[in-house]
Amino acid sequence: MKVFAVGTIIKPLTDEQKDQIMPKEVPHTLQLYLDEKIDQFWFRQDRPGVIFLMNGTVEEAQATVDELPLTQGGFMKFELTPVGPLMPLGRLIPQ
Repeated sequence: MKVFAVGTIIKPLTDEQKDQIMPKEVPHTLQLYLDEKIDQFWFRQDRPGVIFLMNGTVEEAQATVDELPLTQGGFMKFELTPVGPLMPLGRLIPQ
């Protein structure tokens, strides 16, 4: 299963907070990618935040994003949406 995790910054960080948190946030996110928990990731263009395409269940994705420093600090929240194959396409394959 795949899950889109759309993260939005809900409390702006001060420069001091950025200096404290981001050196932890970035390596943590990259490790999740290397551990194949995050399949792809993007920076949002419409507002501060990120979008992750994650591997696993919604519950697993929630537990994973809850461990991120920005989420733990109350700076970011995630909306999780499970996604899968476009099932109607199967009707186009002759049996």
